[in-house]
Amino acid sequence: MTMAKNFKELQEKMPREVRLRSEALAEKMISEMGLAELRAAMDMTQESLANALHVKQASISKMERRSDMYISTLSKIIEAMGGELQIVAKMPNGNVKIRQFTQIRQNDRLTARTDGWPTWEWASCTRG
Repeated sequence: MTMAKNFKELQEKMPREVRLRSEALAEKMISEMGLAELRAAMDMTQESLANALHVKQASISKMERRSDMYISTLSKIIEAMGGELQIVAKMPNGNVKIRQFTQIRQNDRLTARTDGWPTWEWASCTRG
């Protein structure tokens, strides 16, 4: 019966090109995650994230399955995990950090939604 080999031993025997390609792929996989994967990587449960955001666990489950959401909501989720949301535009002549989403405009006001998540509503756009 053969004994299982240590991954480091196998990795050392790999050709350099294969090892570099493997490392680059692993790094890409780590740097690109969905919200559920990120939450798990931060050792948080849906319940603990829900508690940090003062919402129900079911709301976290819904948010993790959405492909579209408010930037303010995404920012709050990332902050509850200990991070900071940054939006970067990749332009032909370089990357540009978009900062307008990090500043709350004076004309904005916080309104409650029925699902418990906050949303920003432009005061100038409301009908009264």
